[in-house]
Amino acid sequence: MAPPSSERRAATLPAPAGIPKRRSSGSQASDYIRQLIFEGELRPGERVPQDSIAEVLSVSRIPVREGLIALEREGWVTIELNRGAFVNALDADAVRDSYELLGLVYGFAVRRAMARSGGGLVAELATIERALRATSDPEAFHDLTLRFHNTIVDASRSPRIKVMLRSTTGLVSGNFFEKIPGAIEVERRGSTAIVRALRKGDVDTAVDRYQDMLKRQGDLVVEVFDARGLFGEVAP
Repeated sequence: MAPPSSERRAATLPAPAGIPKRRSSGSQASDYIRQLIFEGELRPGERVPQDSIAEVLSVSRIPVREGLIALEREGWVTIELNRGAFVNALDADAVRDSYELLGLVYGFAVRRAMARSGGGLVAELATIERALRATSDPEAFHDLTLRFHNTIVDASRSPRIKVMLRSTTGLVSGNFFEKIPGAIEVERRGSTAIVRALRKGDVDTAVDRYQDMLKRQGDLVVEVFDARGLFGEVAP
């Protein structure tokens, strides 16, 4: 009899993709487990094979455990005493809430950035926005998007905003713009609308466009998760 998927060996697990080595071992483990769930290697209701994951990542079980604790806080898994960790069925409303909350935080950052920064902020964002319009390469687009968001957060001069964003992890492992169809166009249109509003000094509209952009990204993630069966019934 073949061993159940929850007891699979490390040789059957895919190599981790797109996980920065500079991250802590626990963060690498949580990223990798999130990747396995997203790719359908681990299904709702399955036990997470901690030993195999530790072997693939060349770490001890301690970082894997740390990663699972973080994933339990995010709602990805449930840890049961003396039984291990099991993959949760995801919820579409929770996914949408995650992205709408991000929109609220970034919208708040825009307000603070415009109130606290010098006159060069809008010009800097416009330069990044032009670069976003000029490329469709997912890697380049990903880097430019991070630069756009980080420029606003840095200009907000708010350590609290940075703390909140650090505590929020993306639901999609790896390059968001490679894995979510339509995400590049949503981000491109959103950044253009944000910059256009800021050039006019219309901060309220810029905040609205930021929130709209993240909401639309959340809708795209829901479509992908639904197509992959991540909202399906938990396996017995």
